Amino acid sequence: MVTDQQVRRLWMVLRKGKSLVIAAAKVGMDEETGRKYVRLWKLPSQIVKPHTWQTRTDPFDKVWAEAKEYLGTNPGLEAKTLFEYLQKKYPGKFGEGQIRTFQRRVKVWRAIEGPGKEVYFPQEHIPGRVCESDFTHMSSLGITIGREPFPHLLYHFVLPYSNWETGTICFAESYESLSEGLQNALWELGGVAEGHRTDQLSAAVHKECNRAQFTLWYEGLLRYYGMKGISTQPGKPHEKGDIEQRHYRLKKTVEQSLILRGSGDFESREAYRFFLKGLFSQMNSHRQKRLVEELKVLKPLPARRLDDCKRLKSRVGPSSTIYDLHNSYSVPSRLIGEEVEIRVYAEELEVRYGQKLIERIPRLRGSLKHRIQYRHIIDWLVRKPGAFAQYRYREDLFPSTLFRIVYDQLKRQNRENADKLYLKLLYLAARESETVVTKILQELLDDKQPITVEAVCEKLNQGFRCSSITDVKVPPVNLSVYDSFLTEKEIAQCQR
Repeated sequence: MVTDQQVRRLWMVLRKGKSLVIAAAKVGMDEETGRKYVRLWKLPSQIVKPHTWQTRTDPFDKVWAEAKEYLGTNPGLEAKTLFEYLQKKYPGKFGEGQIRTFQRRVKVWRAIEGPGKEVYFPQEHIPGRVCESDFTHMSSLGITIGREPFPHLLYHFVLPYSNWETGTICFAESYESLSEGLQNALWELGGVAEGHRTDQLSAAVHKECNRAQFTLWYEGLLRYYGMKGISTQPGKPHEKGDIEQRHYRLKKTVEQSLILRGSGDFESREAYRFFLKGLFSQMNSHRQKRLVEELKVLKPLPARRLDDCKRLKSRVGPSSTIYDLHNSYSVPSRLIGEEVEIRVYAEELEVRYGQKLIERIPRLRGSLKHRIQYRHIIDWLVRKPGAFAQYRYREDLFPSTLFRIVYDQLKRQNRENADKLYLKLLYLAARESETVVTKILQELLDDKQPITVEAVCEKLNQGFRCSSITDVKVPPVNLSVYDSFLTEKEIAQCQR
């Protein structure tokens, strides 16, 4: 078979004045073949006819009209699904080995005759015009804190023009997390863009269960910073393609950094936050030129940050609890019947009465959960011990595993009065010191002595106390031991 290279060499030799016979011999070509390419003055690749004819019978020729009807009516129908349907309708006609042939034919039909596909239009980004943010799950990276799983999200903020980005660790797609993350980003950036683009925030709104109230909070936040809210259409993640792409890039960077680090475990959440901050700084260091352009046109920040919280009103129920965001929390019983203000932050609640902070409570994640502090209700529960057995939140009244062990021990010692005795011990823990009472109970269990209120009170009256971490005794240091590191000559010099 004659190649393009042979024909080019043939033409080169002929230009040097050689005859066709000599030129054809030099390039290893028959004289008649050489004459053909001199006459056509085209390369072999230029005169090859495309292979457009079939070399075998099409096995789908008789059913293709039916297949096209299905494909035209249902654009999302997959070739494999349609092939399996044809196999079922025409038993024994099509084998498993023919699926690739069918898939190729469907692919060609869609490219030539099928419906048009959605077109994506690249956008030109203008400095300072818009910023984008979204929540992304980080659990797939296997981050652990103190070797314990650390499921969390990241509020991710990006400037599309310069790709400057930052993020804040959070645990739910809520207004509080959005407010904290957005304000952290703006104050770190040092300026405010004209608009803020997000998705429909359906997850956050769903948890709030009040779109009008959520919208009011969110619009107030944007108005305070002078930004215009821009939302993408539902089911159209490509409309915020910059942040979606940065999600992928960020997770890839974190994953690679963890591999180089040798571990995804951090000693504390603060250490993990510092690790992420270092990664953002490293990535942003290559974007300074465009960032300078954006900083010139960003609007200035207000005088101070807005509180990262929602303010709600709630009346304390007869069970000394408040019901907030689908979860129950206990408060001091003296507030029963009173209306309190609840400031809901991303990770904690502040309960205030008359502008005074009464309680700061870690916020529960999820719904239908409860956090009951025994100190809030023990005064009355010890007077009504019969309520303990069927108390809805009874499990919250075991401050630690040891208290549960003590309760079980009391049940074995005195089944009828176990609840009453346990509540008295819990009352002592609330009034004296939970740490001291825990230590006393541990000693009684270790010595296999009966657990009684009298035994605990006796030890408390004797001034029992736990060893403090500050009770450290350091023996005098014997400096002569360092003489062993000296040679005899050095010792003699020191003695002189």
